[in-house]
Amino acid sequence: ASRAVRAVHRGEGDDVAARLEESERSLRAAQRTLQPFPALIHAGFLHDAEKEYAEARLTEALVLGVPAPGPDELGVDPTAWMRGLAEAASELRRHLLDRLREGDTERAEALLGAMDDAYDVLSVVDYPDALTGGLRRTLDQLRAVLERSRGDVTTTVLQARLQRAIEGSPGSPGPSD
Repeated sequence: ASRAVRAVHRGEGDDVAARLEESERSLRAAQRTLQPFPALIHAGFLHDAEKEYAEARLTEALVLGVPAPGPDELGVDPTAWMRGLAEAASELRRHLLDRLREGDTERAEALLGAMDDAYDVLSVVDYPDALTGGLRRTLDQLRAVLERSRGDVTTTVLQARLQRAIEGSPGSPGPSD
């Protein structure tokens, strides 16, 4: 799943699909194998695998700007899905910074909006950490990533405005000067 996330950031669509298929096959095999052993299902191993798979699928959806699949659609526990969504939203920072470097502030702002939306959806979940698998801590980390990203987008947008103002002001050197 982590290799699928890296492929998403690199824009390697074929590799993303192959890695996601591989990840899903492994997850389904683990789910089937552990089905007769509820104590092992709830020991945390499977939850982590589901979270990683959800993170990869959700990162792909958020980067592509398509509707995010829900926990039932992904075949994962809702708490694994929520933590996967929080981590996928954090993963958007890398993609956002890549878009800023390319000068695509509009796309960067859209990614920041997706990060904000994920945080807003998850921040209303009000259950004890024992039930959500540490979602609060993951959300605290997302909030820090979100605020750094907001600062980066704001700085870049303001720099672009300033550059346009300087280039457009009377008496400023033109491209041939």
